[in-house]
Amino acid sequence: MDENTIGTLLIEAAIEVHRELGPALLESVYEAALAYELEQRGLKVARQIPVPLNYKGIHFDEGFRADLIIEDKVIAELKSVEKVTPAHKKQTQTYLRLTGKKLGYLLNFGGEVMKTGITRCVNGLPE
Repeated sequence: MDENTIGTLLIEAAIEVHRELGPALLESVYEAALAYELEQRGLKVARQIPVPLNYKGIHFDEGFRADLIIEDKVIAELKSVEKVTPAHKKQTQTYLRLTGKKLGYLLNFGGEVMKTGITRCVNGLPE
């Protein structure tokens, strides 16, 4: 399954979770519900995965934690905030760069409508 197909399923699942739960709960609640929805769609989902990184020859076992990694191809960074900032998108872009993944989504469950909380981020993904 390619990244764009996974991305479509991710968006559908995020909209479903938001419709059922509504806005502004804890990120951990959305993470658990979204992982469940994706698994119900037949996808492999890993939650809170520590991602190692190297900096100038120093190895860090845990450079950051990815909220969700779907099918080992797509990163989902979840937020539950009133407004997404440019820093949130930069964070997701950095995660893509450091992992070598090509597609990521910043999903903000804090708004009234999920559609406005979806930001697609790419890292060398062909159109």
